[in-house]
Amino acid sequence: MKKSFRKYNEENPQIYTEFRKIAFQLIGRNYKRIGARQILEVIRYHTMISGNDQFKVNNNYSADYARLFERDFPQYAGIFMKRLMKFQE
Repeated sequence: MKKSFRKYNEENPQIYTEFRKIAFQLIGRNYKRIGARQILEVIRYHTMISGNDQFKVNNNYSADYARLFERDFPQYAGIFMKRLMKFQE
């Protein structure tokens, strides 16, 4: 993981909590491929309509959230559509 993502994730743990929740909802509906950016857009939408705009959702980290999810739940490896990533620190 990129240092910048690790820091962002540590400062905003609620985003990954919500990301996991939505991913599992989609998995429970038998989706075989999921878009991480799509999940982040849903999180953004929910925070906007609830009036709870306390954190900003950064789309730059969509692939990082997908990789983190697949690392934490290896049984779902490959469920997210991802491009190859150049290593950056």
